[in-house]
Amino acid sequence: MKFSSKVERCRLSPMRKFHPYAVAAEAKGRRIYHLNIGQPDIATPQACMDAVHHFNQKVLAYAPSPGIPELIEAIRGYYDALDMHFSPDEILVTTGGSEALAIALQCILDEGDEILIPEPFYPNYNTMTATCGAYIHPIPTSPEDGYHYADRAKIEAEITPRTRAMLITNPGNPTGALLTEEEMRMLVDVAKEHDLFLIGDEAYREFFYGGEGLRSFGKYEDAAENVILADTVSKRFSACGARIGCLISRNHTLLGHAMKYCQSRLSVATLDQVAAAALYTVGPEYFTAVREEYKRRRDTVMEALKKIPGVVCRTPRGAFYLMAALPVDDADAFQKWLLEEFEDNGDTVMFAPGEPFYATPGKGKNEIRIAYVLCQKDLERAMELLAKGIEAYHAR
Repeated sequence: MKFSSKVERCRLSPMRKFHPYAVAAEAKGRRIYHLNIGQPDIATPQACMDAVHHFNQKVLAYAPSPGIPELIEAIRGYYDALDMHFSPDEILVTTGGSEALAIALQCILDEGDEILIPEPFYPNYNTMTATCGAYIHPIPTSPEDGYHYADRAKIEAEITPRTRAMLITNPGNPTGALLTEEEMRMLVDVAKEHDLFLIGDEAYREFFYGGEGLRSFGKYEDAAENVILADTVSKRFSACGARIGCLISRNHTLLGHAMKYCQSRLSVATLDQVAAAALYTVGPEYFTAVREEYKRRRDTVMEALKKIPGVVCRTPRGAFYLMAALPVDDADAFQKWLLEEFEDNGDTVMFAPGEPFYATPGKGKNEIRIAYVLCQKDLERAMELLAKGIEAYHAR
């Protein structure tokens, strides 16, 4: 039977690709230290659980397609505190930040169109783009320059007649790269001058480690027609399972089109929206404590990587990921070997191989993404296993 050419272009998630190998390793009694999935272990704020516990409506009914008013107002209040002001009809609640991105791309991309994305990038962008019939046009970077891409000449050299948008993850997943205010302004100017949409995936906005402060493309009101924000409670509040995000823009024509998709999926889960609204009551002390915890974990990983001969990695400035080039020819083969053949006192380690984070064929083959989301003790052990694994791999 025939399947869609669009779905045939899609690939499985590299973060989950090795799950069968992990299951087999665990069946042998091995403990796996997971650095492959960005699932925080930080406790979700109790306000979320309390809201669910006290939910007392007699019928769990459909929510409005744009989202429940309580959550929309909570999101508005969050942005108001950042001196970014949106009206209620400029916010659409979505099933996670992923749906916000998918809807935005469905609204702006046609068959054969291109979207500029710095590589390496979050691999699920591949599926989101392919299902629109469009293509990712990568902005190239390298481990040696810290995956820097925010150079006007470099970006404008990649714009073609088919370019419709730029998709920027800030802070970056998988690199942890963090844009400066000047770089953000430059990207906004490029979008305006070339009549492009600028989509800001800002899932990790709260995670910065040099005192930079929160930054968002939402502040640029002069680019009201260009800027689209995708936001989420998943990482900010360690509430990935809530699946609550939002699509925000001052472009009302775009929002009118986005509403068609919101109505076609009827609504986002009512109870999760109630819980998410309560999350926005959390005070700044929560974010300060979480930020300090992730900074300690980042420093632990970087200290360990610097001791491994041949590793290339610059210290990430945001999010809770990093990309590193390893002294191996093929990170995919190395990961398979770690799960099938390597163990140290019954332990092994799992990461995300880097090649699927690239659109350019052959790039990232010796790179990995590490999500430093484990507790300190487990993270130290995971990095010890990575070092021992590399040494054993070369000694085969």
